This record gives sequence, C-alpha cells and structure tokens, in this order.
Amino acid sequence: MKHLKAVNKYLWKYRWRLLLGMVFVILSNYFRILTPQITGYVVNSVNKELRDNIAGQKAATGSSLEKTPAGSTAGPQQVKPASPISPADVANTRDTVNYDILVRKMIRVLDARHSTFGYKVAVCGITLLVLALISGFFLFLMRQTIIVMSRHIEYDQKKEIYAHYQQLDTNFYKTHSTGDLMSRMAEDVSRVRMYTGPAMMYLANLLVTIGFSLFFMLRKDPLLSFYVLTPLPILAITIYYVNTIIHKRSEHIQALLSNLTTNAQESYSGIRVIKSFVQENAMLRYFSHNSEEYRKNAVGLAKIESIYFPSMGLMIGLSTLMAIMIGGIYVIYGRHNTDLGTITEFVIYITMLTFPVSAIGWVASMVQRASASQKRLNEFLDTPSTIQNPPGPVATPLHGNISFHHVNFTYPNTGIHALKEFNLEIRKGEKVVIIGRTGSGKTTIAQLLLRMYDPDKGKILIDGADLRHFDLQDLRRQISYVPQDVFLFSDTVSGNIQFGLDHSDPEKVRQAAHYASVDKEIDGFSERYDTMIGERGVTLSGGQKQRISIARGLIKDPEIIIFDDCLSAVDAKTEKEILGNLYRYLQHKTAIIITHRIFSLFDFDRIVVLDNGKIVESGTHQELMALNGYYTYLYEQQQAENNPA
Repeated sequence: MKHLKAVNKYLWKYRWRLLLGMVFVILSNYFRILTPQITGYVVNSVNKELRDNIAGQKAATGSSLEKTPAGSTAGPQQVKPASPISPADVANTRDTVNYDILVRKMIRVLDARHSTFGYKVAVCGITLLVLALISGFFLFLMRQTIIVMSRHIEYDQKKEIYAHYQQLDTNFYKTHSTGDLMSRMAEDVSRVRMYTGPAMMYLANLLVTIGFSLFFMLRKDPLLSFYVLTPLPILAITIYYVNTIIHKRSEHIQALLSNLTTNAQESYSGIRVIKSFVQENAMLRYFSHNSEEYRKNAVGLAKIESIYFPSMGLMIGLSTLMAIMIGGIYVIYGRHNTDLGTITEFVIYITMLTFPVSAIGWVASMVQRASASQKRLNEFLDTPSTIQNPPGPVATPLHGNISFHHVNFTYPNTGIHALKEFNLEIRKGEKVVIIGRTGSGKTTIAQLLLRMYDPDKGKILIDGADLRHFDLQDLRRQISYVPQDVFLFSDTVSGNIQFGLDHSDPEKVRQAAHYASVDKEIDGFSERYDTMIGERGVTLSGGQKQRISIARGLIKDPEIIIFDDCLSAVDAKTEKEILGNLYRYLQHKTAIIITHRIFSLFDFDRIVVLDNGKIVESGTHQELMALNGYYTYLYEQQQAENNPA
C-alpha cells in the first residue's frame, strides 16, 4: 500500500468529487438499509393478522358449542380465559424503538389511523419501491462522481508519466525497452485507475453497508448477531492469506506482460527484416514462449483469486443458515422476544452483505494489483534525468563559436571510452568536417553539443559560456541536428519537415525541401506535401527519408547545424546536388558535418580526422593530402572503392 501514496496528490486534487461520492455512498446505503425493517414489520403484521383470524375462529367455534340443541342456553354463559399472549404479539405491539426513525414514524402513522391489514401492506409495498428508486438514484450519482474522478486521475497520471518520459536522458532510453515504457503507461496506469475508481467505490460501499447492517442487527438482537457473524473472522483470515500471494504474483505478471509487449513491438517494427530473413516461425516461437509464460502465471493467479468467491458464498450461506436455525429456535421456545420479523430482517441483512463481503476479495485484489503497478510506475517517476537545467539558466542567442577543452566521455551503459582529451576550436561561420571510422567517436561530439550527455571531464563552450549553463530547451532550439538514424513520424510530409517550427509555414517547408533536393519527388506524391508517409516513413525510400530529415534540420534556419552522416543513402548525383545547395545555404553559419566519407567537392574550412576518440590529423584537404598520413589512406581507400579496376 505504501506505493499508492503517490496517488494521494490526485485524490487531494479531486477531493470534492471524492467527498461528494462518499456522501452519495452513505445516502444510497441508508435508504437500502430501511428495506429489511419495513419487510420485518410487514411479516409481523401478517403473523398478527393470521393469529387474530385463528383466535377469532376458535372463539366462534367455542361459542357455538355452548348452545343447546333447541337453541336455548343451558345456563349462564361461561367465557373461556384468553390464550396467553405470545412473544410475537408482544414484539409486534411494543414500541418499535429498534427501527430507524423514518420507519418508526411510518409505523406510528399507520397504527394511529387504525389502518386495515391490506392498507398497511399496500403502503409498505409502495414505500419499498420508492426506497429502491431513491437508493438507485444515489447509486447513479455515486458512480458519476467516483468513477469519473478516476478517469480524471488516469488522464493526469498519463500526462505526468509522458512528461517525465520526455525529460529523461538518452541513456535511460538505451537501457529500457519501448515495450516496457508503453506497458507501464497503458496497463499499469489502467490498474491504478481501478484502485482510484472501482476499488475505492466498492470499499466505501461495503464499509457503509456493513456498518449500517451491523448497527441495526446489534440493536435488534446482539446475541443472534453474534452467532450470525461468527464465520466472518474466518473469512478475514482467508482474505489476508490469499492477498499476500496475489501481491507477489501480480508484480511478476506485470513484468512478463512488459516483456510480451516489447517482443510484439519489436516484431512489428522490424517486420521487413523478419520477412526478408524468413524468420516468421522463429519469431512466432519466441512470442509463443513468452505468451505461454504469461498465460501460466495469469491462470495461476486466476485460480488463486477463484478461492474468494466460493469462500464468500460458503460463509454467507453459513450465516443465513445460522440466522434461520437459531432465530427459529428462539421463536419456537419464545426466547429473547424474537419474532418472525426479526428472522426476516436478519436474512435480508445477510443477503445485503453478500455482495459487499464477496467484493472484499475483488477489492483487495484490485488494490494489490494497483500497488504492484504503482511500484513499477514509481521506479520511472523517481528516476531523475542526469541532464538537468542549471539554476538560473542562460537564454541568449547563439553566434556559433564552439570550443572543446580536454573533453573525456565514457558511455555509462556500455563503458566505451568514446572521447579522450578531445580539444577542438570552431569559429563562427566555419564549416568543419569530422571524419573517421565507425566507433571513432564522431557521433558522440554531436550528442555532447546537444547536451544529450555531459562530458565526464573537461568542458564545452559556446560563445565563451559553458554549455551546462545554458537553458536546455533554448540551446536545442537554436541548434539543428540531422541524425544518422533517421526517424520520421506517422504524419504528412509537411508535418515532418516543419516539426521544429512553432507554427505552420508552407513557404518555408517548400524552401527547405528544395535545399534538401527532395522537392521534385514530393511534387510527384499523390497528395504532395499532404501525403501521409506512414509509421517511421515506411512508404519512403532510404534516400527520401534522409533528405526529408535534412529539410527538417534546415527549416529552423539556425546559427549552428550538425549533419551526422546524413547522405549515406543517396546516390552520387543527388549527393552532389545536395552539397551544392548546402554550400549556398550554409553561408555565414557554423556547420559540423560528421561522416565516414570524404566530400572532395565541398570546400571545408577544416577537416578533423578522428580515430579512437582522439584527433590524429587536422587541416584542409590539400594540407592533409600533403601529410600523406591517415587521411590520405582513407581518401585513397575511398577512391579505390568508387573506381574499381
């Protein structure tokens, strides 16, 4: 239960809805609890009417036997003594102090008018119908307040989780699967909603129902109430034992469900790879294995939960049996002033307790599941981002001067030492290319500039200010980044290109597409810029996705732009066209081009050759070729690949 304390802030936010819902719970049960009392009064009235009729018939029969055959009396008429008054008559005629005040008033009105038996039954029948309608109305209001409150809480909690997900750093997403993130937001939040809605509603309902029932049962006959309620402690022990098992298994089942969701999500995303390698059966076997594990555990939990309802039925049945048996003995032997109405009331009270008591198991199960789910949610919500805005962040326009001073960085999730004593100066307006083999640390430079990570040692300066002093969102807003792993949203072409803009601008979209040399192909689409491109751009070729990603970076018109190996999927002709457009676009802008290829057609201010996290060579194309070193080797190797003998 301690994990569910995180939900208290939402309950406080909607406290008036919750309070009003509790009032409706009390009112609904109050009008329901009057039903057994009125029914008991009717049964006693029927019993009294029956006794009066029998007594009248006996009196008439006895009077006729005293007459002579000639019709004359044999002497003075002898009146037989009246039969003793039974306990039922005493109970029916005594003050109805054990009833609720409203029931007492109704009975007094009926008795004061000397109403006939038929009239009493009719009035009581109509009263029972009215009570059912009133109780049902408040039950409706109870659901409208508490269940609607739970939906508001679900909405707020999903927003909080989604917002927190967006604040978490890149390393978090490298160590947690998308399926697990989705499962926690969907399945776990849904189970917590069952706690803030149905569980709380049914818990309040059963507490109020049990409270009202026990109050009137003890008020009516404490000893009979004791006998009738004897099975309940056994029920409580059963519930406690079963709930302990449910809590442990629920958490394990949620983890299995996350694995299953991750497995399915990866299969859907990589369906083309699965089909191309003919691994449908292998993936199905893997999914079936995970699904079977989930099924076994879920069925096992369902079997445990199934103990609840038979045990509830058994205990309720025993209580009903004891009420009838012991109450019947009292009536037969005239003890405790017990009458048929009392037995009827107790049977109805027990019947009314059937659902609340049986719901104890259901409510406990929902609470335990919610606790396990909230624990999983708290694990992420309590995870802070390692990349935080500093106190008093700097928000200022960037000019484009970049400095790396003795930067060292090791990836926390893999332990790879990506940069070692890295030093680099880039002046405003320079075009610098960073070249090197895969794994040399090129992409790490871009990640550090965007503050996806912070360096372990050293510092990065922009316009002379430490990168960690800048407002995080303002910094990223002023730097355009075209990643090597292209990601397009399931949106229109226009929506993907203008993703970084605060408002729509069709003219800027077309201009950015022109600079990225993708405008002609977009014009050939069925809906042009309004064409839906599918999830992750599945309807586009690799080159088209890269160029739309480039257009998305160019449309922001920033002072600093980073291209991370973003031309690997385009042909030589398109590459030449894009480079020509970029040469014109990047005038007076600071640009960093990260690549493993050499662009000899682009006049870079400087070429930085990276190897094993260190700068091994730096200079212009001509200067590096003159050194006849590592850059020359890479250039000659690329030329040999492009022009095979």
